[in-house]
Amino acid sequence: MIITVKKRLPPLNWLRSFEASARLLSFTHAANELNLTQAAVSQQVKGLESQLGVALFKRLPRGLELTEAGMAYLPAVHEAVSSLAVATEELFGQGRDRLLTVRVNLVFFTTWLAPRMGRFREEFPEIGIRFTSNIWAEDKDREADLEIRYGRGDWPGLKSDCLTEDELFPVCSPVLARGLPLPDCPEQLSGHTLLHVIGYEEGWGYWFKQLGCEFHENSSGMQFDTLITALEMAKYGQGFALGRTSLVAGMLASGELVAPLPQRVRTSEGFYLTAPARQYMHPKAEVFRSWLLENSRSSKVSSSKSQLNEDTKVVDSVD
Repeated sequence: MIITVKKRLPPLNWLRSFEASARLLSFTHAANELNLTQAAVSQQVKGLESQLGVALFKRLPRGLELTEAGMAYLPAVHEAVSSLAVATEELFGQGRDRLLTVRVNLVFFTTWLAPRMGRFREEFPEIGIRFTSNIWAEDKDREADLEIRYGRGDWPGLKSDCLTEDELFPVCSPVLARGLPLPDCPEQLSGHTLLHVIGYEEGWGYWFKQLGCEFHENSSGMQFDTLITALEMAKYGQGFALGRTSLVAGMLASGELVAPLPQRVRTSEGFYLTAPARQYMHPKAEVFRSWLLENSRSSKVSSSKSQLNEDTKVVDSVD
């Protein structure tokens, strides 16, 4: 059986009066700062000293002087009062004008989020956002309110919302597709340059395995540390990239990329919106989260309805 002993903390107004008086070494100046009377500040400090059972000030004819106990207590009280004031101002005062900070996967921002941000700015012009890239895991911005990550959604200490449900399929440029015989089956990709992305567990090897194909890459291929660079190389006709539904939909619709094969493989990885599990979420972050999840749901519905027609249109355009 665990017995919890309640620790009695002094009233906050007593602590504020002590902190201001100790910092200014004057009950009168502290009273002016706190919009109280000098008598009220003096009485609150006396109440604090009585509860603690120790004198915090030496009352001198021309002012105040901290006792040893007062000097030892001041740093902790000052830090606590300052932290509380900053948090209160940030959440409920003029600090609400601060920028919302979102760390985001670069390819997701470029291909999915950026085209939609105009709508967010129209709906919420009062919310300013600072985007930072999370391309390097060790260079994380710990001050971010939200983060969009790629993975399986199971990160310790984070709560996550799934934004995408993707399928994997080969994509290439229309120029490359016209210049080469289109592969009729996955095995025929072995003679072409494949664009690999480091850090994605479900890449080309996973795609071939899920289709039951044995694959041995005959060309040297190319490797990249971000998917956005692989997709750019694919657009320039430098090889075949493994597209993800949510990321290449716009490129397929615009004709920058084509999907030469019908085979698709569902991936268990995806893009997730994450936030610290046990941290208060700023109201601006709540607004952005709700907007992002709503757009994610709409995108999934729209993608599922148009996928078959889009695939047929894209493949036909290459013939």
